[in-house]
Parts: sequence; structure tokens; C-alpha cells
Amino acid sequence: MIVEIVSPEATLFSGEVTSVAVPGVNGEFQMLNNHAPIVSLLVKGNVKIVGSNIKIAKEFAAKFNKVNDQTFWLPINSGTIEMNDNKIIVLAD
Repeated sequence: MIVEIVSPEATLFSGEVTSVAVPGVNGEFQMLNNHAPIVSLLVKGNVKIVGSNIKIAKEFAAKFNKVNDQTFWLPINSGTIEMNDNKIIVLAD
């Protein structure tokens, strides 16, 4: 599935991933391939992306915490997420 993480300044990440976990208002939840369509508000926490070939642009690498070659965390204060047709858009602040 494709994920785009967009901040007010720029698109921080756009690429293929195997899972995304986000801090929803009712707790963290995860989306995998073919997840049902969803729109949700996000609260302060970490957006976790997992994939086999994640490439973070050099200019945004400092914003992400690298767990290993396949897992990255992005701290956010708030945001919105939409998933539809295997495409996830995270609007993060």
C-alpha cells in the first residue's frame, strides 16, 4: 500500500509500506494492506511505518526515528488520517 505523510511545510514521506500504525483519539491503531476505508483524527504520538524498502529523503531524515532498516517512527502533535483503496494520507502537525 502507498502512504503519504504531509506536514504544513512539505511531503515528508511518500512510498510503499506494509503497515502503518497511528495514535488515534481512542488509542493506537494499525492499518495493513486492503484495510477498510477510514478517516480519523490523530493525537500526540508516533506514526510508525514499516516496509521492506523505505527511503526517507535526506532533508527530512532528522524528523524520523529509525528503529531498523524497515521501521521508522515520526513524532506528531496532532493530525488526520485517511485510508482508501490502499492509499493512506497522513496530515501531520
